[in-house]
Amino acid sequence: MMAGSERRKLADTIDAVYRAESRRVLATLIRLLGDFDLAEEALHEAFRAALEHWPKEGLPDNPRAWLVSTGRFKAIDAIRRRTRFEALDDHIEHVESLATETEDLEHESVEDDRLRLIFTCCHPALPADAQVALTLREVCGLTTEEIARAFLTSAPTLAQRIVRAKAKIRDARIPYEVPAPDALPERLDAVLRVIYLVFNEGYSASSGASLTRHDLSAEAIRLGRLLLELLPEPEAMGLLALMLLQESRRAARTSPEGDLVLLEHQDRAVWNREQIAEGIALVEKALASRRFGPYTLQAAIAAVHAEAPSAAETDWAQIVALYDVLMRVAPSPVVELNRAVAVAMRDGPQAGLVLIDGILARGDLDEYHLAHSARADLCRRLGRRDDARAAYTRALALTKQEPERRFLERRLRELGQSGQRLPPL
Repeated sequence: MMAGSERRKLADTIDAVYRAESRRVLATLIRLLGDFDLAEEALHEAFRAALEHWPKEGLPDNPRAWLVSTGRFKAIDAIRRRTRFEALDDHIEHVESLATETEDLEHESVEDDRLRLIFTCCHPALPADAQVALTLREVCGLTTEEIARAFLTSAPTLAQRIVRAKAKIRDARIPYEVPAPDALPERLDAVLRVIYLVFNEGYSASSGASLTRHDLSAEAIRLGRLLLELLPEPEAMGLLALMLLQESRRAARTSPEGDLVLLEHQDRAVWNREQIAEGIALVEKALASRRFGPYTLQAAIAAVHAEAPSAAETDWAQIVALYDVLMRVAPSPVVELNRAVAVAMRDGPQAGLVLIDGILARGDLDEYHLAHSARADLCRRLGRRDDARAAYTRALALTKQEPERRFLERRLRELGQSGQRLPPL
């Protein structure tokens, strides 16, 4: 009989195998079984079997293959029980026909399964919110409750979103595959967008008491690394670089009290230099390919900030030039706003204010709190207190993020103190 210390050690090993292999095993089971829910059930049954058999028989030479094979047979047994041993349909016949394939799992095929799963979860036939939810659930392994909390949605609502997405994949017979080369650019864009949406929610939470959600940004970076490993496309490099460069500033973005610290006031000594070095290397490699897109250009802008020894030494001319290229590649009102802020830093607040007023006059960003906050800061720098106060008030009404609210309220208090010298932007 196994001693208590040995049992605990094996239990720790099984737990480590679960953390390292469960998503890989699930991806392969989804391919073999052709059903998300059946694969989830088979995954859990396989690990229950591991807890029962591994203490008696020892750890198998290839735990992943053991789990896939066991999970597959558990699924077939479950279906047989439900059908009371009646004739199996074509789907189950197909599952059973894969017996020999599951006995000899190659690393390459398992990694292909993970890539197939990413593209399936991010299929353009699914709604954008469902793509995000399904990716976090099936690829990253977050619980329904964790995803619901992150995006301020009730768990039942989030669960229904995932159920509908799985039903859509089944009913529309969405293929579980990596797209053909001619369809890859369009499909890759959807995958990159989902990963960046997850990262953005972690890097700057849309609402709540904390500015950031490290668990979500860490998951996005992990997913970005996986995608780049499986599909080394320049824009995948660019996205990973962008996330690393932005994440490198995490420790400096808030005060010990949790208050927002603007980029120019951040302590650059605490920026993560390893992430910066990795991000810059990826940017340079992506740019050298000459097949880069908007994520690489945004990463190049972040790299300019990262390389500046201080805020005063930032090369704003280069940043504006990069935004000019980005506006041609992927024009949007938000990119235009960011360019206007860069122009203000290069040419002075009046030049930037003219551009922001033009954007707001079109109504493009009237509900975007950062547009009003940027306008307020430029008005403040120009000494236009009333305009600054009005713009800060509008931004405050729109933001749902507590650290940002405290920052805007502090600015309004400063503007309300007559005769006081305005602090720098």
